[in-house]
Amino acid sequence: MRVYQGTLKKGAIVYNARTGKKVKVPRLVRMHSNDMEDVAEIGPGEICAMFGIECSSGDTFTDGTTSYSMTSMFVPDPVVSLAIKPTGTETPNFSRALNRFQKEDPTFRVHFDSESGETIISGMGELHLEVYVERMKREYNTPCTTGKPQVAYRETITQRAEFAYTHKKQTGGAGQFGRVSGFVEPIEADEETGDNVAFENWVTGGNIPAGYIPAVEKGFRDALEKGSLAGCPVSGVRMILEDGAYHAVDSSELAFRQAAIGAFRECYMKARPCILEPIMSVEIVAPIEFQGSVIGSVNQRRGTIIDTDVREDEFTVTADVSLSDMFGFSSQLRGLTQGKGEFSMEYKTHQPVLPHVQQEMAAEYQRKLQQKK
Repeated sequence: MRVYQGTLKKGAIVYNARTGKKVKVPRLVRMHSNDMEDVAEIGPGEICAMFGIECSSGDTFTDGTTSYSMTSMFVPDPVVSLAIKPTGTETPNFSRALNRFQKEDPTFRVHFDSESGETIISGMGELHLEVYVERMKREYNTPCTTGKPQVAYRETITQRAEFAYTHKKQTGGAGQFGRVSGFVEPIEADEETGDNVAFENWVTGGNIPAGYIPAVEKGFRDALEKGSLAGCPVSGVRMILEDGAYHAVDSSELAFRQAAIGAFRECYMKARPCILEPIMSVEIVAPIEFQGSVIGSVNQRRGTIIDTDVREDEFTVTADVSLSDMFGFSSQLRGLTQGKGEFSMEYKTHQPVLPHVQQEMAAEYQRKLQQKK
């Protein structure tokens, strides 16, 4: 914890600005590597550790007189996912560990895939997830087995497409009716917020009552969770709702939500969708005598060399490489450089996959859908 203003004392009461809960500071320690030194108070600019306080990374604590909170840090979307399950029988430690890791690291995400019945962990790279799997074994005595790493592909559209869709369902009693029309178009991500999905309502004259507009937006965002091309989340889309129609008896929020989902799926293929893959910025440092073989291995993985910096006895290569081509690179680099080379990578952007890869992924997705039927 870092103090920005005022003094934090042992035994003081502080308030968590995110949850509003008040907590007593039981113990303050100053860390020196792995040694702890107990302190009675710390002042502005100092960093300390506290014990037994329920909080997450990025939380702000105040003395209760102000409700300020620090600007939240930018958290990029995960790029790699792994299916994880405990070896043997599942114990409470499994979920306890995953909950704790999510609190301390905002880039580590956990969700349950209802289709495959698996727990999926997502993060910023292969090594990132391997560290957490190792920590579960060491700190929580929960050895786990993991599946093959899955890359976080996305889908987007490349051109504008119009829709006019009517959702009608007649059963005994009141049915369902909702009509929506408008268009979808590709958009760039907002530089400030990073948001790349938008919904705009251009309906005039009360053709769709204002109370049903949020249901249309909800339906649109639900449809984005799984694209029709390869079943990946859809981004970079703006939906403009221009017109529609409702029925005094049969229209409901559910009807308009279903209408929005149907409208998006109907016009999606007309908007020429494509699959995007995460591109990583990779920096490799190795002794100069291995330069040729290292650059050869980057080219082999369809990497684009951005910069090469040669010094006396070592060199640095910066390249953009797709994440799917980076699996197994660490062991290959060790072999090429006699264990002397090292590399780091961070997420840069998403770019369209090669046409033949897109066709294979789309065919695989269709095959899976057929098997379910």
